[in-house]
Amino acid sequence: MLTEVGVWASTVDSAADDPPNIILIMFDDLGYGDLGYQGSQHASTPHIDKMAKSSLVFSRFYAAAPVCSPTRGSALTGRHPFRYGIFFANVGHLPQDELNLARSLRQRGYRTGHFGKWHLGTLTTEVHDANRGRPGQTQHFAPPWLRDFDVCFSTESKVPTYNPTVRPRDFSNHPGNLQHWWDPEIDPGNVTHYGTRYWNEDGNEVTEDLDGPNAQLIMNRSLAFIRDAVEREKRFFAVIWFHEPHWPVVAGSDDREPFAELDEFGQHYYGCIKACDDQVGRLRHELRELGVAENTMIWLTSDNGPEGSDKMPGSAQHLRGRKRDLYDGGIRVPGLLEWPKRIAEQRTTDMPAVTSDYLPTIAELLGIELPADRPLDGVSLVPLIDGTMAQRPQPIAFQSRGRIALIDNRYKLIHYGRSGENFAQPPWQWQLFDMVEDPGEQDDLAADHPQIVQDMAKLLEQWNGSVRACLGRNAD
Repeated sequence: MLTEVGVWASTVDSAADDPPNIILIMFDDLGYGDLGYQGSQHASTPHIDKMAKSSLVFSRFYAAAPVCSPTRGSALTGRHPFRYGIFFANVGHLPQDELNLARSLRQRGYRTGHFGKWHLGTLTTEVHDANRGRPGQTQHFAPPWLRDFDVCFSTESKVPTYNPTVRPRDFSNHPGNLQHWWDPEIDPGNVTHYGTRYWNEDGNEVTEDLDGPNAQLIMNRSLAFIRDAVEREKRFFAVIWFHEPHWPVVAGSDDREPFAELDEFGQHYYGCIKACDDQVGRLRHELRELGVAENTMIWLTSDNGPEGSDKMPGSAQHLRGRKRDLYDGGIRVPGLLEWPKRIAEQRTTDMPAVTSDYLPTIAELLGIELPADRPLDGVSLVPLIDGTMAQRPQPIAFQSRGRIALIDNRYKLIHYGRSGENFAQPPWQWQLFDMVEDPGEQDDLAADHPQIVQDMAKLLEQWNGSVRACLGRNAD
């Protein structure tokens, strides 16, 4: 049965006696088929594959958007980012008054840290930095240290995935240009800054210890933060957002070597995924060494589907579409939850879940009462974790650049209008897919099931009205 989507808030009655540590790992542009446990033909990810063997594995896990910034907002707020003005990559910012996980957990005594790509606002008003940071530009200044993160090692947006602040030699600033590839070794006589900087929690640029695989540099800071929290006997919330495999993908020779049979582009692409996998293994080992692995939740996913095309590596497997699409190739991504205390062995669920589910799930676990005047788009997955949920209680709605979709436990309704088309102006031309029988979205059933189309379209109208009302109240 379909139910109303994203128009109410959740409340929680009971508090957790022994709250978990929480780690959110997110890759950037990693496709549904880009990990070993997902059946990749090329990827070497033994550590993540081992993690999957002890995790709740989501076969239908979704990024809330087909591009990075909106999905990252959803992971911290439990809400579709259109509710607060993050409509696309490099658009808007995370508002100060928007409830986010870091604030909620900090208020519960957690140490909070952000490491890697932020992409929810600019990080400086003093210098030219990344995509939008400019001297005197304050409109979208929203760094993680002003959004309740105690410790930061953060960039506004993308960086090379090896020697991340250095412009690679023979660099071509377009992902489809293969005439030259990138040499990860630094030429001391020809060093040019890439243009995106790392910043710490004091708002100062980080300039030391920035050589080598970017994933390793991120994990170095993440593990230092975790060790410090354990020494302080504090629970910790670590957001570890890798840049890999978003271009420019650059891998060191050791990480490229296992992929020598591929072209140079493929070697760098899968080499930087391998570098991340090594760091996930390092993280899991350190948690065991510190004695905190048992009660630490590790969520692992991607912010959207792959760039995958004739010129770009990255695989969505059998799924239709790619990054920027609302077909599943653009939004269905790997999804894992490892938590030994509550998940004793591997389980796989076909129930749809989404990055917006993080906040309501964690809120229920910790007994956090959520504001009644703040509609959520995610649901608590605690019953799923405990094995008592088989069906999603409300659908998942998506919207991006004039395109809109709704996914329930079986069907997907999608309107694929022209870029810039206003969904608020009917009539709409719908496609309907049975995602259980036709996950590749090849057989449009809209003409065969008009009542299902009508019912789902009505829910989308309600949801869209709720989103527009929130945006009117919360835009800053």
